[in-house]
Amino acid sequence: MDQVLYVLAIMGCGDDSMQCQQARLEPARYTSVQACQAAAAGALQRNTDLDFPVISAACQRLTPQMVDSRPARSERSGS
Repeated sequence: MDQVLYVLAIMGCGDDSMQCQQARLEPARYTSVQACQAAAAGALQRNTDLDFPVISAACQRLTPQMVDSRPARSERSGS
């Protein structure tokens, strides 16, 4: 069974804390959501340079799509 890992996403939001978008991912990986959440305050302090009125942190489960976000290429036969 594969180990579940979490990443800490730094989110940039508008004044009303709506329409947030992921601005950065912290480089650390966490083995539990609790460990990830415990690191959130420090991560926010390291990312105060973002140009958003509001920043927040969100723990997200690491998935293969997060590791490689390029679209899969389909193989063509023939030619």
